[in-house]
Amino acid sequence: MKSCEDILIVNLKGELDHHMAHLVKEKLEEYLAKRAFKKILFNFKNVTFMDSSGVGMLIGRYKSLQRIGGKVGAVNIGQQVRRIFEISGLFNIIQCYNNEKEAIEKM
Repeated sequence: MKSCEDILIVNLKGELDHHMAHLVKEKLEEYLAKRAFKKILFNFKNVTFMDSSGVGMLIGRYKSLQRIGGKVGAVNIGQQVRRIFEISGLFNIIQCYNNEKEAIEKM
């Protein structure tokens, strides 16, 4: 995780399954307890697999940020993850960007 201005960038890696989604959620909660970010950008560049647990984790972050007027974005979505976004309807609530630079400018 790294921060850029007021955006927390979360670089995901590997399989975003039940175990990893739980770890990401815990780490995000720890990080956000130290510094309140209103924007989170998830980078899927190194994600090879995502299941419903990953979808649930993203929806949870979206809901928590929505309560405080924040935003969640995504970048570098590969074919497998794109399919999950389409099936689950995540594209309706999470804005996707072509790259980090565009996301930072538009979020």
